[in-house]
Amino acid sequence: MKTYKNIYYKIYKWENLFLAFKKARKKKSKKQYVKTFEKNLVENLQQLQFELMTKTYKPNPLKTFILRDPKTRKISVSDFRDRIIHHALCNIIEPIFQKTFIHDSCASQKGKGNLFAIKRYYKFLRKVTKNGKTKGWFNNSQVVGYCLKADIKHYFQEVNHKILLSIVNKKIPDRNTIQLITSILKNNNNKEAGMPLGNLTSQFSANVYLNELDYFIKHELKVKYYIRYVDDFIILSRDKSQLTLLITKIEYFLQEKLSLNLHSQKTHMVRLSQGIDFLGFRNYYYNQLLRKRNIRKMQAKVKEYEEGTISQDKFNKIYQGWIARTRQANIFKL
Repeated sequence: MKTYKNIYYKIYKWENLFLAFKKARKKKSKKQYVKTFEKNLVENLQQLQFELMTKTYKPNPLKTFILRDPKTRKISVSDFRDRIIHHALCNIIEPIFQKTFIHDSCASQKGKGNLFAIKRYYKFLRKVTKNGKTKGWFNNSQVVGYCLKADIKHYFQEVNHKILLSIVNKKIPDRNTIQLITSILKNNNNKEAGMPLGNLTSQFSANVYLNELDYFIKHELKVKYYIRYVDDFIILSRDKSQLTLLITKIEYFLQEKLSLNLHSQKTHMVRLSQGIDFLGFRNYYYNQLLRKRNIRKMQAKVKEYEEGTISQDKFNKIYQGWIARTRQANIFKL
């Protein structure tokens, strides 16, 4: 396995820090904290560069708030200067790890996302059912096949720092880079496990951590039809007993190697003909429906706009994003 030593200096190079600033500023240039930082841009970036070079950088405390949309989540936001550091770090180490990710790891990667994952699901669905031709003798209208749908329990809260750093160190045995990553991880109340929702580094680390699971499922268990989106994953098969056996093996691997557990209430097998809930859609063989909570979410935004709680400009952005994500579903009547 190729390793990357002595890459720390690349993180604090001026060109990388300036690029990181532009990425952190994207879609937030009107925010007051961005304007304040930008007033003395050169001095502020030089200060960050100095702190990284002298290894005196320490992140500021996170700002935390509760988001209910639709389930309750604790979101932690880093200070703007820390977000620049996150981008600077990811600019250098993300390309190294992306080469190792499987094709069907679909979250937080350029050119991928939930629509990419849905397309892969339908491609696998057609292969498993032989284009819908594989039907049960008991019911000719019912396409035979099963889906193991799984979710990892409290994933972001349970990621073990020691295991994560060990995984990173195998590829990047650079002490200074590891120390920087450690300081970012420890900014989450200095615990030994957990990553804050809302950090760029958390999204990236989530893929690095579960890349171990991806390799186990794809290369050791030899599973063909597997897709992962953050901590949700699905496996398609014509053989129900095979999926039952896989659940046991996957759960053991997660517990022993990654200190994680499958969510017992969200891990189950579903017949493909029943439709599979995946990434906001109810996916059937011949059609695709929006989940009701996605509809309620948009209706709530419409109500906020009508009541004047959000501006027309903000509502338009929300609406266009929603349409782009849901237009492939059967929403003509809606």
